[in-house]
Amino acid sequence: MTASTSAVVDASVAVKWFLPEGDSAQAWSVIDRFDDLLAPDLIIAEVANVFLKKLRRGEASADAAVADLLNLPRYFQLKETTSLAERAFRIAVEHNRSVYDSLYVALALQEHCPLITADQRLCNSLRPVFGDTMVWLGDLARRR
Repeated sequence: MTASTSAVVDASVAVKWFLPEGDSAQAWSVIDRFDDLLAPDLIIAEVANVFLKKLRRGEASADAAVADLLNLPRYFQLKETTSLAERAFRIAVEHNRSVYDSLYVALALQEHCPLITADQRLCNSLRPVFGDTMVWLGDLARRR
């Protein structure tokens, strides 16, 4: 990973800021490590959906989920998906990924910065193509 003051963060990392999961401490370290965190505005819906699943399983409260969703945008600059849609779609088609995942990749490529993800499968599948743009959260501690 090149020295960068910016990084794109996907929903798999952002969720760990609010819900205790494996690698939550590493997810928090991303906030301290980068000056600017970026995400497509889709991240709000993706994180809200995870919160909803946790609520339905009795693992979270509605009030806490709403409070966390209101706090979520303060962690990063949200970018509109409209400008990313074409590139994301092409990435999704060419690499057999979802458009949702590909929006994060497209943003990282557009901004010339890494995409930090806790989705190891996503990272492993796209790292051969996009190199150091793809950073798995579990490897972040080793990259200084």
